[in-house]
Amino acid sequence: MKKFSILVLASLMALQSSLTVSATDNINLPNIGTAAVATLSIGQEIEMGDYYTRMLQGSAPIIDDPMLNEYINQLGNRLVAKADSVQTPFHFYIMRSNVLNAFAYFGGNVVIHSKLIANTDTESELASVIAHEIGHVTQRHLARAMEARNQNSPYVWGATLGSILLALANPEAGMAAITGTMAGSAQSQISFTQSNEQEADRVGIRTLTRAGFDPHASADFLQKLSDETRFMSKAPEILLTHPLPDSRLADMRNRSNQIPPKNINSSLSYYLAKARLVIMLGHNKNATQLLLKDYGKINNPQTRIATIYADALIDYKNDNLTSARNKLQPLLNSDPNNTWFIDLMTDIDLATNNNAVAIDRILKAIKSNPQSHSLQINLANCYIQDKQNVKAISLLHRYTLQNSQDIVGWELLELAYKGQRQRAQEMSSRAEILALQGQFDQAIRLLQNAKNISQNNKMNSARINARISEIEQLQKRYAVYQR
Repeated sequence: MKKFSILVLASLMALQSSLTVSATDNINLPNIGTAAVATLSIGQEIEMGDYYTRMLQGSAPIIDDPMLNEYINQLGNRLVAKADSVQTPFHFYIMRSNVLNAFAYFGGNVVIHSKLIANTDTESELASVIAHEIGHVTQRHLARAMEARNQNSPYVWGATLGSILLALANPEAGMAAITGTMAGSAQSQISFTQSNEQEADRVGIRTLTRAGFDPHASADFLQKLSDETRFMSKAPEILLTHPLPDSRLADMRNRSNQIPPKNINSSLSYYLAKARLVIMLGHNKNATQLLLKDYGKINNPQTRIATIYADALIDYKNDNLTSARNKLQPLLNSDPNNTWFIDLMTDIDLATNNNAVAIDRILKAIKSNPQSHSLQINLANCYIQDKQNVKAISLLHRYTLQNSQDIVGWELLELAYKGQRQRAQEMSSRAEILALQGQFDQAIRLLQNAKNISQNNKMNSARINARISEIEQLQKRYAVYQR
């Protein structure tokens, strides 16, 4: 399967206005965000976004941690709720990467690199990146870029579009490939992307301010990056893929200085998410020490709680389970509905063979927060660990029906069926994972094998046949993107 590429249209470029909420509503925006309908319809953008997401799931290190996924999507959708011209659903992903970057692509999909989250100092800084990416999507910058390439050279555009996964998996190789394909039209590309960035800045600042975040944060973050890397031989990826001309940064700062800074505190979830990301998914002890040092400098109620949580995470990761429980229990006592604390305590319960306690804890939490995906996933995992596979299967059938693109749900369903020795259903669940990773041939072969096993069950065979037909149609429809 061919790799896919873009000049990753992401830029965390500082959202360049510092006006009040009412003032940002009056920003003079160019009315061209939906002008690209001649090239792509909204439906086509959503379809392309689904295809590229499958390619990312199969090729890039997308993080599948339920707690982090829930946080980044809650933050992202808080911003989407205040954005204009939203024509697609939005999905937010975190990609494990030591490259400082973020990007958006067709159909309302936004990917944030893990290093970028770790490098933000406030939730407003992180929100500024996401709001800017939302601006790229609502202004349909990729569709407009396609339209511009069709008017210029569709072959050049096709070659550029054909390498995004390469750029994601290996940014230096990916950018080298892009440089080669863009020979002869580099200047027009640079001008076009700078125009996109300015437009996304204006749209993003409106969204950021409406959602209750500090509009100064974007300029502050970019200024910090610029200052930190001024004497480096190579700038961070985000400043390479999203150039930061002095005039643009000056314009952002000028707009920000027109209003007083807002004292907006970062949420506790922001600090907890950073701790989980750095400690549980990172491999750098220095990063953990720097995180705890930063929290000590900030020293507000949220960071004090997050520091205790981080210490408990470290103990849990090092199998010091008693110490982890002792540190976490007071936090849970004071905030019994906090899903971060419930999640970690449940992991400790399972690690110490207190399965019944873990299940009871999650069931009580779900009564208070029935919409939480992470709690549903946690409960299914607890059932599986306790060998209550029938209950897990029942729960996961409902979950995957409502969240069919959540790979974690299908992975747990596969495990539950394996525990019940229901081989055909186990294989069918694995096939869904493969389809979500763009591996359509493998998914179809697995379903055909599952059908062979189910020959004596006509209902199950018919269901598998129908699913094979659906995936074959999907594969045929998406074949155009592989040429």
